[in-house]
Amino acid sequence: MATATSFDPTTFREVMGHYPTGVVVVTGAHPDGEALAMIVGTFTSASMEPPLVAFLPMRSSRTFQRLSECESLCINVLTDGQEALGRTIASRSEDKLEGIDWSPCSSGAPMLHGSLAWLDVHVDQIIEAGDHLIALCAIDDMAVNNPKAPLIFFQGGYGGFAVPSLLARIDNDIIGAVQQASYARDLLASLATRHRCEATLLTVIDQVELAAIATAVGEGINPGDGLGTRVPIIPPIADVWVAELSPEAQQEWLDRGAADEEARATFEDRLGFAREHGYLMSFLPAGQLDPYRQLNAATQRYAGDRVTPTTQREIRQSIADVTVSYQMRDIDVDEVYDVGMLVATIHDPEGRPVRMLRLAQLPRGASGEVVLGWIADLKAAVSELEGLLFDEEARTR
Repeated sequence: MATATSFDPTTFREVMGHYPTGVVVVTGAHPDGEALAMIVGTFTSASMEPPLVAFLPMRSSRTFQRLSECESLCINVLTDGQEALGRTIASRSEDKLEGIDWSPCSSGAPMLHGSLAWLDVHVDQIIEAGDHLIALCAIDDMAVNNPKAPLIFFQGGYGGFAVPSLLARIDNDIIGAVQQASYARDLLASLATRHRCEATLLTVIDQVELAAIATAVGEGINPGDGLGTRVPIIPPIADVWVAELSPEAQQEWLDRGAADEEARATFEDRLGFAREHGYLMSFLPAGQLDPYRQLNAATQRYAGDRVTPTTQREIRQSIADVTVSYQMRDIDVDEVYDVGMLVATIHDPEGRPVRMLRLAQLPRGASGEVVLGWIADLKAAVSELEGLLFDEEARTR
């Protein structure tokens, strides 16, 4: 018989949190017609002969009480692209599958569209295990639907798992962009020299990450003070690109890093400004020598580390704590400004936003007239880059 051991529950959680687990959604069709769903991070294989799996719900779970009354269950293994779906299900107290696409599996339990794999099971035995239960299930049918990276839970956060070959494929995805960037180097160097700043061309890898593919710096600018080669797409980063995405994608971006309602409102205003004007900028606080140092250091850490959920939270917090002002302003030619950065989106021939041009480490104390000149040059450079990067004829003129 198990006996109670006296130690700090927080330590127990921390230790076990360093062991990654997969994330599944257990679904069932209750006899009264309700479609049930429960997020589970304690799913495991139990036996090959006979084929058995198990998951461990809380004894107090009302959803599992009803799932245990179902004739069969479907265990849906989530991909790393289904984190938002999992959070939606976990946040609901009822109607958990409302608005979520699913089809009945072999026995009728809900099979979620897009899931990595599914197992059609029935509960064989329920075993008491402290404050949890062990639901031992016999497998009736199963299949792999969508062979992608799985969603895992690790150090209190969700993430994906990718083997080195998959990471290599991600790198291959930006090879074309890196090759294109060679056509932009002279223009970047011209911008950096003319405005005594850092000019960076960034490409979108996916919905959550950017890569810096070319950088030029003007006289007196230290390239080591710039962004990392890989940059997480969280507020405020990539806002000018996010502004052209769907409303749902914009909300997901805000959810990743808008710390409070005031910050959220500021970023929403920036998205609207970007859609109307085609560029964005930030402003440096008075008296601080390099407020961007913290943001740049965070992105460099992101680029250099194998980022775990713990370090990812630390990086996001470092970025959120940057004291740069992101509130947009009308530029007055008679005023003086400390501009943090200017950024605009570059489009492919189909009009899709795929690259960004960023000017940073700009001279402080610039007149409004100078700032307006920077903005005009930024927009002109974007038009030229759209030709250089995507138009063979433009490159040979």
